[in-house]
Amino acid sequence: MAFEIPTIPYSGQVKEICLGAGEKAVTVGGDTAYPFYRFEGDFPNAPKIAMEVYDFEPEDWPEEAIKPFKEVASDPVAWAKKCIDEYGAEIIALQLKSTDPNGLNRSAEDAVEVVKKVADAIDVPLIVWGCANPEKDEEVLKLVAEACEGKSLTIGPVAEGNYKKVGAQAIAYKQTVISSTSIDINLAKQLNVLMENLGVSPEKTIIDPTTGALGYGIEYTYSVMERIRMAALTQQDEKLQLPMICNIGPEVWKIKEASIEDETMGDTAKRGILIEAVTATMLMAAGGNILIMRHPESVNLVRELIGDLMKQ
Repeated sequence: MAFEIPTIPYSGQVKEICLGAGEKAVTVGGDTAYPFYRFEGDFPNAPKIAMEVYDFEPEDWPEEAIKPFKEVASDPVAWAKKCIDEYGAEIIALQLKSTDPNGLNRSAEDAVEVVKKVADAIDVPLIVWGCANPEKDEEVLKLVAEACEGKSLTIGPVAEGNYKKVGAQAIAYKQTVISSTSIDINLAKQLNVLMENLGVSPEKTIIDPTTGALGYGIEYTYSVMERIRMAALTQQDEKLQLPMICNIGPEVWKIKEASIEDETMGDTAKRGILIEAVTATMLMAAGGNILIMRHPESVNLVRELIGDLMKQ
């Protein structure tokens, strides 16, 4: 008797969402089974990697992280183009860290100017990620949504404290929003309900469950993401049947293990690259549809793995 792999039926499906516009628009989601369980369901769209670009030249990055971008780090447009032209980025994630009130505290108007320049210079989808201060992000993302009408941006993080005004702008100017909550399935569902009640379409919403790096609570993040996928696929929970995004780069490269000089821990340069790649792999296995990453070598490792898994 031939061996048959046991399978389970799924009653739900992750919604497909299109990022960007034109020939290089990217579609994510559409899964009908657990991540890469190709013997049980369909995966019409492979997980996508977005390469991050900062709106100012970082001064606190480890040497290995900044090295691939050193000559363009002061110019977000050149940085984005390098990611696309040299490293094959399908999506750019512009991190508006300079707007942080606890940092440079640049104005919303300055941020909009940078976003418009980058959006006009590239032909791949653009994610605009704020500084994670709800009040400042509300001010910034509202203006970004309006100023970039027609660019089909993905903006976030949109939290419970600012979803009404940012969500309203996203509706008005047809932008996709990133629904961000702090590693909790119930909070994630609640915010999605609130945004849908406001009028934000589920087809314009992506879940950010928030995450940590390898060794920094990632098992908790994995568990929450896994539960979100289970609810979406086996419990017919429509409020959680949305693609998930993981902002990995900033989390990985801020930990001491990514940069500390310690011979007992192996090669410093390779260590950070591998931590980022392993973190991305774990979150992809938990259901991550969009992975925001930093180092080109980490991107290549995960991209190759995605290719192999999608062939199985």
